[in-house]
Amino acid sequence: MARPARRSGRRTLLVLAVATALAAGLTPAATAGPTHAAGVRIHAGRVELPVAGGTATIDPTTLAIDARTDDGRTLRVSDPAADAPGRPGHVTMSGRGARWSYPGRGLNAEAHVEQGRLLVTITSDRDGTLAWPVTGTDKTASALQLPRGEGLSLPVADTFWNSTRAQLVGSEEDMASQLTLPVWGYTLGAGRGISYLSPTDIGTSLAYASQGGRLRTTAKHAFSGGNATRDYTVAFSLTDGSPVAPAVDYRHWLADHGELGSLSEKIRKNPETGRLLGAFHAYTWGGSRKTAGIEKLNSLGVSRLWLGYDADDSPMTTADVTAAQKAGYLVGPYDSFANGRDKGPDTPPNSVWPDNVYPSFCVRRADGTPQPGFHKQGCYLSSQAFEQAEPQRHYLADRTRSLIANGAASYFLDVDAAGELFRDHDAAHPMTMARDRANRLARMRRLTDGTAQQAPLVLGSEAAGSWANQVLAFDHGSGTPADGRLWPMETGHFDSAQDQPKDDPAWGGYTPAAAPDTFFKPVRVGDFKPEHRAAVADALKAMYDPAYRVPLYETALHGSLINVERWELSFGKLPDQKVTRALLAMLYNTPLNFVLSDKDKRYDQNLRELAALQKYFAPLHQAAGAEELTSFGWLTADRTVQRTVFGDGALTVTANFGGTAHDGLPGGCVDATLKGGKPQRLCPAKVVS
Repeated sequence: MARPARRSGRRTLLVLAVATALAAGLTPAATAGPTHAAGVRIHAGRVELPVAGGTATIDPTTLAIDARTDDGRTLRVSDPAADAPGRPGHVTMSGRGARWSYPGRGLNAEAHVEQGRLLVTITSDRDGTLAWPVTGTDKTASALQLPRGEGLSLPVADTFWNSTRAQLVGSEEDMASQLTLPVWGYTLGAGRGISYLSPTDIGTSLAYASQGGRLRTTAKHAFSGGNATRDYTVAFSLTDGSPVAPAVDYRHWLADHGELGSLSEKIRKNPETGRLLGAFHAYTWGGSRKTAGIEKLNSLGVSRLWLGYDADDSPMTTADVTAAQKAGYLVGPYDSFANGRDKGPDTPPNSVWPDNVYPSFCVRRADGTPQPGFHKQGCYLSSQAFEQAEPQRHYLADRTRSLIANGAASYFLDVDAAGELFRDHDAAHPMTMARDRANRLARMRRLTDGTAQQAPLVLGSEAAGSWANQVLAFDHGSGTPADGRLWPMETGHFDSAQDQPKDDPAWGGYTPAAAPDTFFKPVRVGDFKPEHRAAVADALKAMYDPAYRVPLYETALHGSLINVERWELSFGKLPDQKVTRALLAMLYNTPLNFVLSDKDKRYDQNLRELAALQKYFAPLHQAAGAEELTSFGWLTADRTVQRTVFGDGALTVTANFGGTAHDGLPGGCVDATLKGGKPQRLCPAKVVS
């Protein structure tokens, strides 16, 4: 069992961090012989720094980093930079450690030790890029941890992930928008590992390669004055090799920097948030959002539920909301502050704004053209334009007040926390990506503290990046390790362009209105055209194969916010993955997401499944939803039997994803034990179909 390290005076988790903020105007000076200052030793042109558990050595000529552990092992933390930084100036002592420069490329670097961490900053005085660190090159590397959605741990020599089938090798992912946490990591044999963390995630990406049939990664940073990304930070941590160790490191980092939210504190400030504990989530259509539909759910024993509804012409009424609150549920409208379009017969209501918001608030690209909006319709609206206008015009506050006039206590704000950040070149509202993020955090905070609409709301958003964990109570999307082929599956455009007819309509479209096929129609691999089935099967393997799944997001943020899968991937959408998804939800202590409509022919079946699964989940989540995930591990060599522990033993969950029993637990079943209680068993196949 791999157990995340507990805090102590001296960390069990050995941390080597690379941090921000380098002083400008450094003047290199010659250094003669070994020098000691603040625990740093400069010797033979290399910088040696004593860190908890060993010594880190940086070679300024190449930016290669090695670590010598206290038990005598030498680990390769990073190979030399893929694009050489150039000839360094003399390494000198600074007030905190060591510093040097690369005059030919306008780069400065500083290294120092702080609370067992090694911090190194690289700053550029000009636009450019740096491909570093180069990771996974240690010969003992056995697994790569990657925060796609909830998280993956990939054996570095796995044939699937090294092949074109997985579509990983040769790709590159933006750390600010495509990874849910700004971390990655490697396991190095037994009991050792390295975690990499980039607080400067904006402008940073992670590229994947295969060398000799083994997965390697290279971080890349774009230095841009116009986008305010001239500082580059990467944090290195020696770990115990646990598959969730990078997330443990990141949770500590957030706590150390005052950036880790608390769900318990959010409940204290707004007791309505407490209704999320034990609740599944469901988007509603037709009569399922009306009082009769709510009473039917309640009669089936559904004790807690978050109910969302689309911004359409039949929202929940005050009576519907009152009925839901009486049943113990939370209600929240779906909204978006991101899109603007001309009003037309097919324009979503939340894309229509008063006055001249559209098109004057459009994000403008460098060439002056508007940034196309969702589905290439209209434009994305600038958060800076809204922030400038809000004190006088109250566009956002007025929108919110209108949508919660029915008494809704929750709110789902699409896109804002998802991390697709924009630079706005419009001179009337110029904005960097960092300013875009800050603006989104500010307006989300106004929703949660009530200053925007005189009542605090239980706020959720789409696929929340970790940077939003303090303002959100929940998110829809970060529970899904989305594969790039998910979008062709959903849109039907595997081979054709988006403006052409679908070449595979298996997923379904946006009709009928009361139960759109895109959300309600179950889909299996065999439903797709023969030429697309292999790609679909590989995408689902990449997303849901439990042998690769690990709870990185929950390890970092469980007890801060509640994480749910993407809302268009309702529990019933992928019937062949139902058992696995139910087991993962119980193992990770995260809710399932449903869609409900009385116009759907599977309505009664969906209600029965929801009720049976929620009955099992509710006491587990009520006991541990606000607790830290303190342990995760594999109990079998094939990774099919997995265990989690929350809090100080508040909840222990063991899931068997395999086909044979293990220690009395049948395949396809889960045992959950509350502290002081007896194991409670769920076998999802007996309640889902």
